Amino acid sequence: MIAYHDTEWGVPLHDDVRLFEFVTLEGAQAGLSWKTILNRRDGYREAFAGFDPEKIARFNTRKIESLLRNERIIRNRAKVEGTVQNARAYLALRESGQTLDQFVWSFVDGKPIVHKLKTSSQIPASTKESDAFAKAMKKAGFTFFGTTIAYAFMQATGMVNDHLVTCFRYKAKR
Repeated sequence: MIAYHDTEWGVPLHDDVRLFEFVTLEGAQAGLSWKTILNRRDGYREAFAGFDPEKIARFNTRKIESLLRNERIIRNRAKVEGTVQNARAYLALRESGQTLDQFVWSFVDGKPIVHKLKTSSQIPASTKESDAFAKAMKKAGFTFFGTTIAYAFMQATGMVNDHLVTCFRYKAKR
């Protein structure tokens, strides 16, 4: 968790496949701890074809059933099927002429929202931006992406800077 915080969490991310990875992992995290998901991240990368949406979108019933036996991921049918649906939504978004990067960053006008938080109790679970983002993701066909998950995604991918002002990452170059 420390290495993740120190090197990855909150760093602005603009790579579509990596953004899709976070859509998948944040959805898998619903109801679980982030540590549980990070511990299974390599399993997810292997099981879900390196988070390649084109490959995942072609997963059929047999592949889904095999994933539900894979102990290296969360074996929840709705979450596994949701990942396949999200890959299809990703492809539809791309076919409409928009990248996932353009889409997600539009909710923060293309630049991180920087909060000036002094204690972790000040970190919100959701914001008006995450509300709008989650609603738009649902409209675009994505699943397992409510406002709380949307906000966690925004934090992880650097759309918001929720490092405490006392944290060395707060002022890190973005």
